[in-house]
Parts: sequence; structure tokens; C-alpha cells
Amino acid sequence: MKMTSAEAAFDAYEAVRHRLPSVEVANGGYQRAETLAEIADRFDVFLLDAFGVLNIGEAAIPGTPERVKALKAAGKRVLVVSNAAGFPHSALLEKYSRLGYEFAPDEVVTSRVTLLEGLNGRQDMHWGLMATRSTGLRDLEGLHLTYLEEDPEPYDKVDGVLMIGSAVWTEERQSLLEAALAKRPRPVLVGNPDIVAPRETGFSVEPGHFAHRLADKTGIIPEFFGKPFSNIYDIAFERLGEVDRSRVLMVGDSLHTDILGARHVGISSALISHYGFFAGQDAEAAVSAAGIVPDFIVERP
Repeated sequence: MKMTSAEAAFDAYEAVRHRLPSVEVANGGYQRAETLAEIADRFDVFLLDAFGVLNIGEAAIPGTPERVKALKAAGKRVLVVSNAAGFPHSALLEKYSRLGYEFAPDEVVTSRVTLLEGLNGRQDMHWGLMATRSTGLRDLEGLHLTYLEEDPEPYDKVDGVLMIGSAVWTEERQSLLEAALAKRPRPVLVGNPDIVAPRETGFSVEPGHFAHRLADKTGIIPEFFGKPFSNIYDIAFERLGEVDRSRVLMVGDSLHTDILGARHVGISSALISHYGFFAGQDAEAAVSAAGIVPDFIVERP
């Protein structure tokens, strides 16, 4: 399933601002840079989004593997902070390696990990799972899970719903889920708050899109895990240990996830303008329209 344009995706995020973290309107503006190299000396830690910063779909963004190597060689700490909940941790590490990146397991923080840490004693519940079977259940071992597909029976029986991957989700499944939860409300945990993700041929529709639709239809307020919510940043800072937060930079391509999340937790941010969400678009106009202001607008990593 695809969303047709950046404008439509932007409007979709703006429509759900009431469910996203709120931040004060920035008093100052942003600075412009061509690449991260121009501002690297101002920061000790770089938190990098994946889609739109490291890669578009299955291709690395040109020059970014070299940029990451250069940052590490200069003594910078680099972590991936991604809403890629649909893939097991090991599969992501394998993918990044294929694309030319070298990340240790603890240098990749995902919303999948964030959701699992946020179960808070609910591991024994029977969960209905929005996910793609082909990606497997690595990292989810030990949970009582049933895939939510065309059979309506599990929708009524499960104790709650985990929304982690929407690649094969359909309107029929969404209707079954909405009807079942309207009849008997249950917890809904969203492992990927993204509404869209940039791909080679447009924007894919992500779990956040369906979670917000579900909330609008049923009144159930989902629990979101991942950017722009603070829980994923909490894990990143736990892994970093003692750091000066004034020298931490979040780098992303999305105002409503990467930049809003960074501002929510009080760290600096850089919006990538030539790749990902705003490729071929007017990123500066979007910043003005949303009132979500990064510290930097950078053309490419």
C-alpha cells in the first residue's frame, strides 16, 4: 500500500498532532549545511534515522556509509535510532552490513526493542499480531502470538494487539480489527508510529497510519513505541551512558518523528532535505507550516 505524495503524508501527520508529543514553538531559526561534515565538530554523538538517512529502501544513500565511517574515525559515537519494528534486530544488522555500514548490535536502537521493553508484565497476554509472516518472529520468542489475517476468530479472542509491520496489512483486516475492538476494547501497542516511510517509488503506509485510523474509529488510544515518543530515546541514552546532551544530534528526514522527537527530549536535530521524506520538496516551507523547527537543515548526510 502506498501514499501518493509528500503533501498527503504531511497532512496525515498534521491531522494527528493531538496524539503526538507537544513542544514549544521555537524562538530561533535553523542553520543550513550541505553535509554533516560541516557541523560534526559541534557534536559528540550522532543518532541517525535509517530510512531517508542511511538508506532508501534497499539502497544506501550515496556517501553515507563513508560519512558514518568518518564520524566514527573522528571519535564520534553513532547510533541508529529507527522505527523499523517490522524486522528482527539481526535482520537489520545484516541489511546494514550489506549496504556498507558497520554497526555493533547495541548501536542499533529500534522501536521493536522499545515495544518489547514496554510490555511491562504483559508478556503472558495473548496478542494479536499485525506483521509480515516472512520476516519471522525472531526477538518475539516467548510471547503468545497469533497473526491477524483473514480469519475473524482471532480478532475476537486475543487480549490485545501488537502493530509492528503493515507491509501485507489490508483494508479487510483493518475492518475486522476495528469492528472487534469497537465491540470489546483492548490494549493496542504500536511498534512503529510512522505513518509513512520513503521507498524507491513513493511512500509506504506504516503501522502508525492504521493505529491512528483505529483510534479515530474506536476511541481507543494506542500506546506508541518509537519516535517521536521519548521511550526510544530513553533506551538510546541508557546505551550511551553519561553524555553531554547538548552535544547530541538527532539526524532524520521527518519533521513529525525525528525532529519532533528530538525537540521533545531536548536534544539538537538536523533535517535531511534532499533525501527521504522531502526529496524534491520544499522542506523549509514544511518547517514553517508545521512549526516543528530543527536546529539544522542539511542537504544530505
